Amino acid sequence: MLISFEGIDGCGKSTQIELLKTYFKKINTPFSVFREPGGTEISEKIRNLLLHETDEMNSVTELLLFSAARSQLVSEEISPRLKKGEIVILDRFYDSTTAYQGYGRKSAELSQIETLNSLATHQTVPDITFYLRIDPETASKRTDGGEKDRMERAGDDFFKDVCDGYDELSKQERFEIIDATQSPEMIHQQILKRVKKKLN
Repeated sequence: MLISFEGIDGCGKSTQIELLKTYFKKINTPFSVFREPGGTEISEKIRNLLLHETDEMNSVTELLLFSAARSQLVSEEISPRLKKGEIVILDRFYDSTTAYQGYGRKSAELSQIETLNSLATHQTVPDITFYLRIDPETASKRTDGGEKDRMERAGDDFFKDVCDGYDELSKQERFEIIDATQSPEMIHQQILKRVKKKLN
């Protein structure tokens, strides 16, 4: 089973992934967790380029680098684990590219990004995608004080467009939309309900 978590920074993805990890450990179920971009030696090098270099990167270059990192992660780590019947949890997957580079940056036509996503993921689609929905202002308050990476410095209008993108993407059946302003425990229970249903 492939489970992905989506949403803007500050929505609480990391917290929920930790709680889900604890649950799978408790029931002795094999699982792996990966973040995007990253997860392999090559992908981590690309992550460093994407998030920590200067703001002058061309938007198409950015789009292609995210896709390159993803392709490596899928072929090297995700596909082999899914074939073994493991549960794989992803902190972001290709929906992030559609929301951030498609709706946010407008790096390319959405149809082009869809084709690129399909190529980069080797047509791997999550079984469940949890979209932790939160408005940019609330999310920004949660992340205040920390050092912001290149993506986080993109500005309010950008994040509004990204949220609009996620709202559009979340109309797909595999998405579970969760109000991320609830308590972490309430969110966790909603996630567990959907996961247990899928496992059974």
